Amino acid sequence: MKYALVIAAITGMTLGQVVVAHGTGTHSAQQPVQAKGAAADAMADGEVRKVDKDAGKITMKHGPIPNLDMPGMTMVFRVKDAAMLDQVKAGDKVRFAAEKVGGQFTVTQIEPTK
Repeated sequence: MKYALVIAAITGMTLGQVVVAHGTGTHSAQQPVQAKGAAADAMADGEVRKVDKDAGKITMKHGPIPNLDMPGMTMVFRVKDAAMLDQVKAGDKVRFAAEKVGGQFTVTQIEPTK
């Protein structure tokens, strides 16, 4: 009888650890899929301050970037494709999307606004 209680206690503790370990995951595989309209929601407003074609970088004063949990500020971004820099010049108002790519904040889409 004593052994049965010990076995039951060990089994209960083991199962409890499995449940706890399973519940502490990051759920990264369960992220919601964004609809096509959600991409427009990820766009931020900004103003181009400087374009550095040689370095493949753009300096912008921007509003909040929700997908990066970033408040508005002025900062330098890399660009995904250097051809993007041909679309804009200092002083242009833009809408853009940015992501963290390889540890660097990177503009993945940009379009001038009127």
